[in-house]
Amino acid sequence: MSRHRSKIIIAAIIALALISVAFYQSDRLSFLVAKNSLASSTAGLLSVTFFDVGQGDSALIVTPRQYQILVDGGPDNTIAAKLGAALPYYDHDLDLVILSHPHADHVAGLVEILKRYRVKKIIMTGALHTAPDYLDFLKLIKDKNIPVQIIGQPQDFSPEAGIDLSFLWPREPLFEKKMDNLNNSSIVFKMIYASTSYLFMGDLEEEEQLASATPAAMLKSDVLKVGHHGSTNANSAPFLQSVRPQYAIISVGADNSYGLPDYRTIHTLQKLGAQVYRTDQNGDVNCISDGRKVSCK
Repeated sequence: MSRHRSKIIIAAIIALALISVAFYQSDRLSFLVAKNSLASSTAGLLSVTFFDVGQGDSALIVTPRQYQILVDGGPDNTIAAKLGAALPYYDHDLDLVILSHPHADHVAGLVEILKRYRVKKIIMTGALHTAPDYLDFLKLIKDKNIPVQIIGQPQDFSPEAGIDLSFLWPREPLFEKKMDNLNNSSIVFKMIYASTSYLFMGDLEEEEQLASATPAAMLKSDVLKVGHHGSTNANSAPFLQSVRPQYAIISVGADNSYGLPDYRTIHTLQKLGAQVYRTDQNGDVNCISDGRKVSCK
């Protein structure tokens, strides 16, 4: 091979290398721009997405400072695809997972989430349940050494300045306790951002006991994640009157065998002036708060 030809080949290799570096830097720059754009576009806004996961519950909270909370995981792996689409492709971290209670339609999807994401903390009651999905969930917590906070009485938690989570139920320790009705072991919490608020009811059916033990001002909320998929045994008229939400979100599967949500629950909410969204009819529902008002769509 002539010396001249060798120089040409070497020059071509160097040129290709420089082009590769340029593409890498360009891709890296695009990555950083996308990340910074996401942060700036959500500055000052609290986002809550109630996912359509069929007959089950799952919601993603993203705070103004990008603290990410997943509440329940639905009945199957649908949440994995939903979460993958909702978060940036490079984001595989969840700051907090809250399991309201260990029924399959709330915990099953979390098994795959714990496999795919780095979860920094889990909040749960620890109520006794031996269903396979829950046992798999507990094993992954142990294997991955994920910190767990047990809720057994009313308490507050602030993930960042300006965001407060007030846990209202249960009002007694349920750790390793066998429940006659697991729905009543549900974690109920209120999230407050400035003058806006969200109430997450899980599947609690003892809502009237909750109301009797909780100041009315604490129940009043702009957004209500309606209890137990809109059933009447979790949504008495006096309780809904206490909450009086602007928006009511019902997580429910299309054509479910339980006949939920009950028409009486919907009627009561509408009579109170709430705008009712159903995941079986409206799909994913996203609520945005700037601290002064909430808008859901």
